[in-house]
Amino acid sequence: MTEYQNIRTGRHCTFILHAHLVFVTKYRHEVFNDQHLTRCEEIMRSVCADFEVELVEFNGENNHVHLLVNLPPKVALSKLVNSLKGVSSRRLRQEFPDLVRHYWRAQRLWSGSYFAGSVGGAPLSMVHQYIEQQNRPP
Repeated sequence: MTEYQNIRTGRHCTFILHAHLVFVTKYRHEVFNDQHLTRCEEIMRSVCADFEVELVEFNGENNHVHLLVNLPPKVALSKLVNSLKGVSSRRLRQEFPDLVRHYWRAQRLWSGSYFAGSVGGAPLSMVHQYIEQQNRPP
């Protein structure tokens, strides 16, 4: 039961929902350095706080970033992703003119697509087995 130490509660629910998000730069351009990624993490933490989402882990390379988020069930993952990508793109391009030269025509930093995967909990086979073994009343 130690893996469930960070269970969060809402008004009518108890939850532990994690998602792994990956955003890649437009055209997979290799534009990030450590300074860009540090500022990107700060921006994304701020956006997550606005959504009452916990940014558990953040890291990246020169053309993509990985996020591990803990989110409440009331947050639509697609809305969170749109805000994370939109706000970070706008602010990074404002604060770092060197990023603008890569994307002067596209006016956006991130590719339109993203990866989102659920994380944590029991494997699907265990959940399937658990549901099959329920004692259904006659």
